Amino acid sequence: MVPIVGASVFTVACALERTTFWLDLLKREAKVVSEVLDMARKDLNEAAAIASRSRDLPIGRFLLAPLSLQNPSPETFRLSLENAAEKEFVKMRKGDKLLETVVAVSPLLGLLGTVTGLIATFENLNIGGGDSAGGATEAAGGIGEALITTAAGMIVAILALLVLRVMVTLQAQQIDYFSEAGNELELIYREYWVEAGRLPLRRSPTPTERDSYAQLSPSLESPSSQFTDRPSY
Repeated sequence: MVPIVGASVFTVACALERTTFWLDLLKREAKVVSEVLDMARKDLNEAAAIASRSRDLPIGRFLLAPLSLQNPSPETFRLSLENAAEKEFVKMRKGDKLLETVVAVSPLLGLLGTVTGLIATFENLNIGGGDSAGGATEAAGGIGEALITTAAGMIVAILALLVLRVMVTLQAQQIDYFSEAGNELELIYREYWVEAGRLPLRRSPTPTERDSYAQLSPSLESPSSQFTDRPSY
C-alpha cells in the first residue's frame, strides 16, 4: 500500500506543477507572439528584446533563438527555429515518462497487495476450528481489506492517465502553435528584411542575451561568431 500512496503523491504533485506551468503559458503566450511578430515587421532588435523579456516562457525562448542571430540567411533562420522548438518540446514533456510508469505499475501494485493480503488471510483461517462462523466473518473482513489495494491502485492509475492525456493534448496544441508562429516569423523575416534588402546593422548583444543564445542554439555557430560584424544580405 505504501508504494501506491507514494505514486498517488507523485501524481498529485506532477498535476499541480504542470497545471501551474500550463496556465501561465496559455495566459501569456498569445500576447508575447503578437508583440514579437508586430515588432519584427519594424525593428528586429526590438523584437528580440521583447522575446528576451519573455524568456521564462517556451514561446519566448523559441522566438528569441533566430532573432538573436546576426543577420542569418533564411535557411539558418529556419534551422534556429527548428532547433529551439525541439528543445522546448522536450521540456514540455517533463514528467510524461514517470506518469506512464505510474499508469502501468499502480494496478499491478494493487493486485500484488491483494494477493499477499489473501494469502495472509487464508493462512490465518482456522478451517477445522469450532467457531466456523467467526472464522468466516474474519476471513470476509480480511478479503475485503485486501481488495482495497487493488481499488487504490486502479484509482491512482486512472488519475495519472487523465493527467497524462491532458498534458499530451496540450503539447500537441503547442506543436501546432509553435509551427504557426515560427512560420509567420520566418515569412516576416524573408519578406520585410531579406527580400526587401533592409537587413539592419544589429546591435551588440548584452551579456544576458549572450547567455540566452548560448543555451538556445549550441548546435549553431558560437555566440562570438554570430555577433561579429559581417555583410548584410
